[in-house]
Amino acid sequence: MTAATLRSLTAKDLAQMARERGVAGWHSMRKEELIGALVRAAKRRASAEAKLARAGEGRRADAAEPVGLQPRRDSLAQRKLSQLQDKLAQGRNLSSATPDAAARQDRLVVMVRDPYWLHAYWELSPRSVDRAQAAMGQRWHGAKPVIRVYKIQPDSAALLERDIQIHGGVRNWYVDVQDPPSDYRLEIGYLAIDDSFYCLARSNDVSTPPAGTSDAVDDNWKAVAEDADRIFAMSGGYSAQGASRELQELLEERLRRPLGTPMKTRYGSGAAGRDGEQLDFAVDAEIIVYGAANRDAHVTLQGEPVQLREDGTFAVRLSLPDRRQVIPIVASSYDGVEQRTTILAVERNTKVMEPLTRDFADANS
Repeated sequence: MTAATLRSLTAKDLAQMARERGVAGWHSMRKEELIGALVRAAKRRASAEAKLARAGEGRRADAAEPVGLQPRRDSLAQRKLSQLQDKLAQGRNLSSATPDAAARQDRLVVMVRDPYWLHAYWELSPRSVDRAQAAMGQRWHGAKPVIRVYKIQPDSAALLERDIQIHGGVRNWYVDVQDPPSDYRLEIGYLAIDDSFYCLARSNDVSTPPAGTSDAVDDNWKAVAEDADRIFAMSGGYSAQGASRELQELLEERLRRPLGTPMKTRYGSGAAGRDGEQLDFAVDAEIIVYGAANRDAHVTLQGEPVQLREDGTFAVRLSLPDRRQVIPIVASSYDGVEQRTTILAVERNTKVMEPLTRDFADANS
């Protein structure tokens, strides 16, 4: 695996490879960083395989050791076995190691990062993990901690899409999803060898937005403190059903401020001091046209050339005036032999409603 070979892949493909190979921090890396991390991981794997081969040769050479060394070697083997068992137990333990973990209620909270990624966060008590071990009995020894991904159908039925194996020592996980916009729900628990599943916590329902324009793995994810209201809204906070109470509590704990509709969180004591000041309010709109072509193609939008990314994708931001527009997008092969045209017709119709004035005394009665 060479850097040149990896550069021919998209950032999304590289992120998937990094995830499968256990590259730490892959979800926040850009394309060049992913390439470097994958090359280093391949070198480490080759080095580890060479060490194992040398160790195997050493064991064969030690086969003729005196019998007196056997007890010492048995003791060493038992110690290594004990260490391996401890490591496996830690890898299965999903409980939180915080001092107040036992007092907290188990919860699994899911937030929408962008059309293709969800971010799951959980808090589980040691008591809940102990209950799972007792309930599963002998099946516990081969059980794996997993996140179950359910896709919610139009009839509200939850269809199991896949299981994602996770490990202890962490309290959050990025989950990749497809076919936006879609609705999802997650569960966290233990999956036995016989496919029986013990659920520790179930998440809130979330809806991914329509597909965006960027395939970068970090461009759309800012600090939660800056984007909390957007995350809350994308995760159902302003819908008729509303977000789960766990999600709202989690964000409010981290940000130390209330979240919710402006009528609930901002209309109140601060509104009393306006002294007749008029509310300024203006709205405008833009559209983003995005797509993909061969990397060596020539693309124009409304007659203007469009810059293609390394993988052939493009995105153009246009103003959206209050009228109907016809937008031709033309792609030509590098030799000019083949040409394809797509025409978008969009229309904006803005209506400004009459202002509504509320009486402050009535709103707080």
